[in-house]
Amino acid sequence: MTRSPAPLPSPERRRHLREAASLTQAQLARRIGVTRGTVRAWESGRTTPRGPRREAYADLLTSLTGTVKAVKPATPAKADKTVKADKVTNTQETAPPTPVTVSPHEEPALPAATATPADLTPAQAFDALYAFCAPALVRQTYLLCGRRELARESVERAFQLAWQRWPEVAVDPDPAGWVRATAYEYALSPWHRFRPRYRHPEPPPADASDRALLDALLTLPAPYRRTLLLYDGVGLDLPETAAETEASTPAAAGRLLHARTAIAARLPGLAQPAELHRRLAEVASAQRLRAAGPPAVRAGGEQRARFWTRAAIAVTVAIIGATALTVRTAPTRYEPPVPAGETVQGVPRRAAPGTLSGKELKLRAKLRSGIQHGPQRLVPLAG
Repeated sequence: MTRSPAPLPSPERRRHLREAASLTQAQLARRIGVTRGTVRAWESGRTTPRGPRREAYADLLTSLTGTVKAVKPATPAKADKTVKADKVTNTQETAPPTPVTVSPHEEPALPAATATPADLTPAQAFDALYAFCAPALVRQTYLLCGRRELARESVERAFQLAWQRWPEVAVDPDPAGWVRATAYEYALSPWHRFRPRYRHPEPPPADASDRALLDALLTLPAPYRRTLLLYDGVGLDLPETAAETEASTPAAAGRLLHARTAIAARLPGLAQPAELHRRLAEVASAQRLRAAGPPAVRAGGEQRARFWTRAAIAVTVAIIGATALTVRTAPTRYEPPVPAGETVQGVPRRAAPGTLSGKELKLRAKLRSGIQHGPQRLVPLAG
């Protein structure tokens, strides 16, 4: 039987249990064996621990609950400040770049602000999802395609499509995964090679090691590159990676092993998955990839939808007009074509009205004298 995961308190209560026990995030991270950033992500609700780390974290929180007799929950105002602080950290451009990846043992989760409660409008819920996912998604897409402009365009197109289908995306169990899959599909489209602006390469990363890793990634086939990024970069499990790449789990495992082998052959120092995970985050974070604001993305999506709607209406009207013109001018009955004339041997051409020639008079006399009266029978005459 599959063991159910250990229950965890809410992210807010996790933080208060740690603070009530007079523990810092670094001290708690050392007890579990993770980084301080991982504990901060757990306490803010951005990620959820999985596997052995979840068990260790749940046991530690249980022990802290027994040690602390009473822990007061945070007031709503303080919780709101925490959420606002997280939003500012995610959207601030002057802060250090947000890593593109999470730990392979963590599961990405949306913050409480993106749960679209009843008091949030669709635009506010969309803006919260965009502010949470867009910065990291642009960096992930850059690793996937190796082009900064294409990475930004892919993420914007994915969110524009998500805004057009917001009733469907809002109830999706993983809206961030929905947008990520759409952005990856757009970035890997083979039609970009025919666009004039993408025929010329972009400036590579300044660091030589970053260039080597990016070149090694881009030499992999697109399905292998995407599988490697999802598993060793984003941190998805193998079944989730297989589902997002539309492959079976054995096929996804084979692609992952092949991609790791190819990367290790070119860069022996990245043979370990943990080191590869760290280097992927560093390469993506070193690039200044600015995403457009949520209102601009929504406005662009609505403008694009209006353009294609008007284009579809214009084409429909043109088809209806052409059909009506064809019906109006088409014949109502079938008129067989007149066959071309054929030349008959031995019969003189019909002459124009006028005096007959001597030859024609002789022929007429001969034809008239040859008429036989009597029974309907042909009689041969001697020449």
